[in-house]
Amino acid sequence: MRILITEDDVSLAQALQFALKQSGYAVDWVKNGAAADEALKDDVFGLLILDLGLPKLDGYEVLRRLRRRNLALPVLILSGREQLEEKVLGLDLGADDYLVKPFSLNELQARVRALLRRRQGGDAPVITYGKLSFDTFQRRASIEGTPLELSRHEIGVLEILLNRFGCIVSKDRLVDKLYSYDNSVSHNAIEVYVHRLRKKIEGSGIAVRTLHGQGYLLEEQSKQANG
Repeated sequence: MRILITEDDVSLAQALQFALKQSGYAVDWVKNGAAADEALKDDVFGLLILDLGLPKLDGYEVLRRLRRRNLALPVLILSGREQLEEKVLGLDLGADDYLVKPFSLNELQARVRALLRRRQGGDAPVITYGKLSFDTFQRRASIEGTPLELSRHEIGVLEILLNRFGCIVSKDRLVDKLYSYDNSVSHNAIEVYVHRLRKKIEGSGIAVRTLHGQGYLLEEQSKQANG
């Protein structure tokens, strides 16, 4: 999952970026509202963390423009403005949550998880297909209760494919969703992660099919065999 942080406080942004990357997310960071508005024109993010007091465009205007484009991207506002009127305005403009500074990183991460769970289709924290289960809260996968040893990138690939179960996901889409602007990755790297993941989920009743020239499809193994 790819997250965009829009924050002009360098130390805070770096702390957020580090914490979220440790939790397995790909994280981009921009320092002003104009850069955020431009970045959000590419529909590759799963969540926006938005400061209000930004240079060039303030957070409210970034949010207005985002919602005018009819994008349903979850937005978590971070702000030192604790007045009720400020919170109401942010939520009325389309923010999904509002967190007042200062805050604990644990609370921030809990709110991030809650917003992402909501976007992924409800309050159930566990996605299950066949014998394979993925805990979206802990970001851990298991087969019949036995934990799988997956790298951060393998977890990211699995999560994306699970959220698009039965649908083709292109390599370009995987790259966009997995990697932040300060990382470069080839399609070969994606192939390696998928190859490793495919081996690790053997016996789950779920398999990753490669559709040459199109991408990857996570589906029930019986369907793959019949196809």
